[in-house]
Amino acid sequence: MKIICIGRNYTDHISELKNEKPEDPVIFQKPDTAILLKKQPFFIPDFSNDVHYEVEVLVKINRVGKHIQEKFAHKYYNEIGLGIDFTARDLQQKLKSKGLPWEKAKAFDGAAVIGEKWLPKNEIKDINNLNFSLLKNEKTVQNGNTSFMLWKIDELIAYVSTFFTLKIGDVIFTGTPAGVGKVEPNDKLKGFIEDEQVFSIQIK
Repeated sequence: MKIICIGRNYTDHISELKNEKPEDPVIFQKPDTAILLKKQPFFIPDFSNDVHYEVEVLVKINRVGKHIQEKFAHKYYNEIGLGIDFTARDLQQKLKSKGLPWEKAKAFDGAAVIGEKWLPKNEIKDINNLNFSLLKNEKTVQNGNTSFMLWKIDELIAYVSTFFTLKIGDVIFTGTPAGVGKVEPNDKLKGFIEDEQVFSIQIK
């Protein structure tokens, strides 16, 4: 399986990092080795002094598709999840300043948290008006709603599939809202979709 991530999909987060609003979705990938193993803590890597959390709504692909039309995109997933795109922000800024790819800052081992619980799409009232949040040490640090996405989930699936064949089990990270910040040893992160907790991560 592959992990396809969307960057700059919330205006407030674009402003937060002083980035330009893109004309098209920004796409990057993480390897399967980036997935944080279940019930394992996240260890801050030695090569960064500024690792940030970025909570994101996830979509799990359930059939093979290429050049998917937006009107048919809803047929390609039936579960919604939540995760964290951990980012070595100091390393990312260094790479960006040189015009280099971000992989070392985004795709390192453990950099992709995929929540243990997936919610059936047919139990969600409105996929484009879904609340999600991240708590750090019991304090809410990120609050998001999918209605604020620049590109909605079905648009993303259609767009991504023009470049990459989507396969069963692939996961799309759909972007993060404002509120990203640094993690420190002994922090505890909890992710929620609406009022339901879907993951809990310890930082080491």
